[in-house]
Amino acid sequence: MTALTYTTYTESETIALGKRIGKKLKKGDIIALQGTLGAGKTTITKGIAAALNIEDTITSPTFCLISEYEGTMPLYHMDVYRLEGAEDFINLGVDDMLYGRGVCLIEWSEKIMDELPKKTIILRLEPHEDGSRTITLENWNNGDLD
Repeated sequence: MTALTYTTYTESETIALGKRIGKKLKKGDIIALQGTLGAGKTTITKGIAAALNIEDTITSPTFCLISEYEGTMPLYHMDVYRLEGAEDFINLGVDDMLYGRGVCLIEWSEKIMDELPKKTIILRLEPHEDGSRTITLENWNNGDLD
């Protein structure tokens, strides 16, 4: 298991890192996004979506739970913050997305980690008081980001 750690200092740097990640993703990749409110989960998703040639505006799917976008491959952007737990997640019928032809990004994934495959990439965002954030990719097997 490989872990990569980066620091970004601006929103545009976080989006740029997301683009670098997105260019390395493969069909079936699942990213468990973890971090506090305002850590940058949706911001890094914007970069990943741009790398997949998605032109839609990316917003947090907090109230709709799942947003689906079409690009070079589908992007399923999920937010499980409002779910009570793993059973609610399973009841959403997410199998086709988790094991489908696209990429899944799951915000607040801490709540449902037991339901995700072992190959899931964990992307942790830790914001700092100076506005920077430390971004760590765990279980990353898609090569360097350079």
